[in-house]
Amino acid sequence: MSGVAQVFQIPELKKRLMFTISMLAVYRFGIFVSTPGVNVDAIRQGVEQSSNTIFGLINLFSGGALEEFSIFVLGISPYITMSIIIQLLTPSIPFLENLKKEGDAGRRILTRYTRRGTILLAILQSYMIAKALEAKGAALVPGLHFEIVTVVTLTAGTAFIMWLGEQITERGLGNGTSIIIFAGIAARMPAVFGSTVELARTGELSPIAVLALLFFSLFTIYAIIFVERSNRKIPVQYPRRMVGNRSTMAQTQYMPLKVNMSGVIPPIFSSAIMMLPATLMTVIPTLSMSSFAQFFTPGAWGYEAVYVALIILFSFFYTAVVFNPVEVAENLKKNGGFIPLVRPGAETADYLYGVLNRLTLWGAIYIAAVCVVPQVVYLEMGAAQFAYVFGGTAVLIVVGVTLDTASQIESMLVARNYEAFMSKSSKVKGGIGSASYQRNRLARK
Repeated sequence: MSGVAQVFQIPELKKRLMFTISMLAVYRFGIFVSTPGVNVDAIRQGVEQSSNTIFGLINLFSGGALEEFSIFVLGISPYITMSIIIQLLTPSIPFLENLKKEGDAGRRILTRYTRRGTILLAILQSYMIAKALEAKGAALVPGLHFEIVTVVTLTAGTAFIMWLGEQITERGLGNGTSIIIFAGIAARMPAVFGSTVELARTGELSPIAVLALLFFSLFTIYAIIFVERSNRKIPVQYPRRMVGNRSTMAQTQYMPLKVNMSGVIPPIFSSAIMMLPATLMTVIPTLSMSSFAQFFTPGAWGYEAVYVALIILFSFFYTAVVFNPVEVAENLKKNGGFIPLVRPGAETADYLYGVLNRLTLWGAIYIAAVCVVPQVVYLEMGAAQFAYVFGGTAVLIVVGVTLDTASQIESMLVARNYEAFMSKSSKVKGGIGSASYQRNRLARK
């Protein structure tokens, strides 16, 4: 039976899948609910004129909410930004560090702080956007009432998306934040592909250029899948030992370390940071006409340099968050495991640090190359809209989220099959024809 068929055969997985789809349907419906008091036609025209700038990237990550100026125009960006701030502050503030070490209770408190910070950041960004709309003449009735309505509407939209993401994480499939960003990008792909084909039909793009775009896109997807599935296997040996009254044989297992252990988090975090200058440009119109705007235009050398630096920074930072070599070394020592030719304890931690740093460096270079090179190639070929939707960042997020969700489904299927196997095994052992049943029957006689 195929994996897809098994998903619909298992009630728990089917329930989670349907819940995720229903939440994404609610999110996509909200994209087309415009904010009250805003001239949507003027906003849409402005977005089309600036589609080759950072605003086009914002519109992509919001799933088209910017051009509709919907209640979800801020998207999940404030939540991501506040998550970055909390994670950066945690190692340097003892109170937050202690909360992190307290387990689930501490993580719930950190999540509460992240939510409150998200609301405050959304209020600030909403107010800045309201003032920018009034300055650009996009407000139907400017004034205090318009500002209050805009702030309340956009902040409520961000809070609702944050809630949707948390619900998907807890009751659905995959990471809710990544799934929402995935949905926004994937929803834009068919339209952009159709517009690219239309450009080829009208002669603005040659058929050879379209084929080159498709070939390069498929190659990028293949490269992403290949690297995401690659890992470094570290051998771990467990000596012969006594477990109860039985003796276990010495065995060798492998600890897999992924090349890209941070996943799609670095490009998501970096894109959220790179969107902040766009907010400043909406509030301070003079910045849009200065070299500041040109510096932060996707494809410009300044933008790409800062973007690559942020990706490398967040790759090392997030890898350090999700994998602690000291804890792994201590767990191996407690369980009697060791890496061949490496002493248990501190030397094992140092060895893991060395391996992890090399893997993270290559993983960061890979992420930076995937996020920058395809976009630059598409822009040079004259396919700007194609560059944003099928560029490296968008494709990496889509493929990465798909692989992570598929891995989660596969893990659930394996656990389910294992439980079913153990249940059948116990029934066979305790059944009427079993030896234990016959012995008990004779004893009762």
